[in-house]
Amino acid sequence: MTVERIKGLINNGEDYTTEFKECTNALGDSVYETVCSFSNRYGGYMLLGVHDSGEILGVNPKSVTNLKKNFVTTLNNPNKISPTLLLSLSEIEVDGRIILYVYIPTTSQVEFCSGRLFDRNFDSDVDITNSGELAAQLISRKSGEFSERKIFPYATLDDLRLELIPVAKQLALSRNEKHPWKDMSDMEFFRSASLYEEDKMSGKKGFNLAGILLFGKDEVIQSCAPGYVTDCLLRRDNIDRYDDRVIVENNLIEAYDKIFEFIEKHTLDRFFIIGNQSVSIRSRIAREIVSNILVHREFSSTYRARVVIGRDKITTDNWSRPQFQGRIDPNEFTPRSKNPILAKFFVNIGRADELGSGVRNLYEYTRIYTNGGEPELVEGDVFKTIVPLASENGSLKVDLKVDQQTLTRTITEDEVVDLLKTNPEATLQDVVIATGKTVYAIKTAVKNLQLAGVLCRDGSKKKGRWVVLKP
Repeated sequence: MTVERIKGLINNGEDYTTEFKECTNALGDSVYETVCSFSNRYGGYMLLGVHDSGEILGVNPKSVTNLKKNFVTTLNNPNKISPTLLLSLSEIEVDGRIILYVYIPTTSQVEFCSGRLFDRNFDSDVDITNSGELAAQLISRKSGEFSERKIFPYATLDDLRLELIPVAKQLALSRNEKHPWKDMSDMEFFRSASLYEEDKMSGKKGFNLAGILLFGKDEVIQSCAPGYVTDCLLRRDNIDRYDDRVIVENNLIEAYDKIFEFIEKHTLDRFFIIGNQSVSIRSRIAREIVSNILVHREFSSTYRARVVIGRDKITTDNWSRPQFQGRIDPNEFTPRSKNPILAKFFVNIGRADELGSGVRNLYEYTRIYTNGGEPELVEGDVFKTIVPLASENGSLKVDLKVDQQTLTRTITEDEVVDLLKTNPEATLQDVVIATGKTVYAIKTAVKNLQLAGVLCRDGSKKKGRWVVLKP
């Protein structure tokens, strides 16, 4: 968010998607009513430190830290906001005064504030709790907008891969050691992640499509979402067909690993020293590509999503529910999640960033990786992403210290080697928990390491130990 963008919002005044709050020292109840109404309508920007007239008052600098902390804490309190939301305030200085701002996306579920239901009517937050007709219209609009919320009442725990729950929890705990999922039972976990819910209109309750896509067995996923598949193709020499291909039909947790590893396998890795740490920019780009094609797509369509790695670019396309037609401008676009439940889950496990950050990250990383190149993201019925690739012989003239070393092993394989060197008696499940990767990812890494002569097994599966032959 730029100063010019903030000033533009202020100059345009309050409307359906923009709200000003004075809040110079504290957050009032109206802040959370606006969060609720924006979530239930079109989404929008809320600016703190701005009068209703548009006058910039600014937030007391001494109150900034507490305002940010209280905002996050309150949004995670189900007695105030239900379901809870994962949002945070950002700060920016405009004309010498501090403004706090937040973009509030539309949610797939009906949001309540203090047990009341709010909707947006131009520049006002309207309590419609006691209006049966308006409440019914809001619920109907929500239920029909997001296919991820479709409930499958006959799906049971037996239809799910429950062994993936500890993996998801470990990924979340690696980001936040006090994450609330830590001590939850399986059903508490599913309810907390909004993967098991009740439709207030029909009375149906059960696992929704988001839950099936994340944890379903392969045959169950294909039954509930027959069109779900991601086709990964390498087209460098044989551009009419392909040089390598992986068809991914697994749950989204394992699909992430498969697609990520396909990109790692067929693209050049380059490392940059950022903040005294060696960072794989290629892996950062792959993360954004994979999370986007898995989270922000329309799963009710039979359109086959694709990831195509060519000689000089990666191209992806998937069916979408467009907000507009045309190329996305990272400085002007208004982020809106296509599947808020899945997006929130991926944020919790560290495989995506907060709404809007992914586009900006992709632009930043691509410029570094290609020495100035930019990705192209095109919104439409089919959402397309085109990311240029760095040439193996190309120069990298950037204002960062660059390590030109290209590793032959994937990052996952390196993690496995490091772990087994220090703990050769570790089981595959031990490695899964320690790395936060899926069982599929670890099995694939171990198999590749054995084929490469890096790793071997001494003794039986139960009582043997791992031997690292090469560092």
